[in-house]
Amino acid sequence: MFLKKKNELLFKSIIIIRNEGRGMNKKVDVSPIRYFNDTIRLLGEGGLLLVSGNEKKANVMTIGWGLPGRLWAKPFFLVAVRPSRYTFQFIEDTGSFTVNVPTGDMKEILNYCGTVSGREHDKFKEKGLTLLPGRKVSSPVIAECAVHYECKVAFKTKVVPVSLPSEVLSTFYPRGDYHTLYFGEVLACYADEDAENKL
Repeated sequence: MFLKKKNELLFKSIIIIRNEGRGMNKKVDVSPIRYFNDTIRLLGEGGLLLVSGNEKKANVMTIGWGLPGRLWAKPFFLVAVRPSRYTFQFIEDTGSFTVNVPTGDMKEILNYCGTVSGREHDKFKEKGLTLLPGRKVSSPVIAECAVHYECKVAFKTKVVPVSLPSEVLSTFYPRGDYHTLYFGEVLACYADEDAENKL
């Protein structure tokens, strides 16, 4: 337990030093629904960055499908991840993920994180992305993004092919690699103080 706490403090200290050097903006708590409209819009305009893991090892992937909303009287974020994706096992192991809403100048990073696998590349290092520890979950967030949703997996289910329209099957699942849907309860949501000007 002591060693774990020591590692966590070291990780946070490194992040603080890096952030001070780069002049990162202050993150302020916001209602999860405050940026839902912007989040939905950006899902269709390049995507969002999904992160799962912990302070020792994590991965990031671009997502273009997702549903922020309300379920069981709580704020939720649903994400779809194929078992073949490197991030899949991180979510399975940690039971958490973060959804990070990028700024308008991160399109090249979105494209890169959606086409390169974390199995062969350290995408955080290669794109100069700074990880901040999650406030409520083990999965970190990306400091350069404007808005962050920290999510705990409350429920998951596999896409059942027999229930899908034939055109969806042929268009999105020609190889039978069906998504797992993760229903993440939003435990924390925060953003840059000037997030409205960056989205």
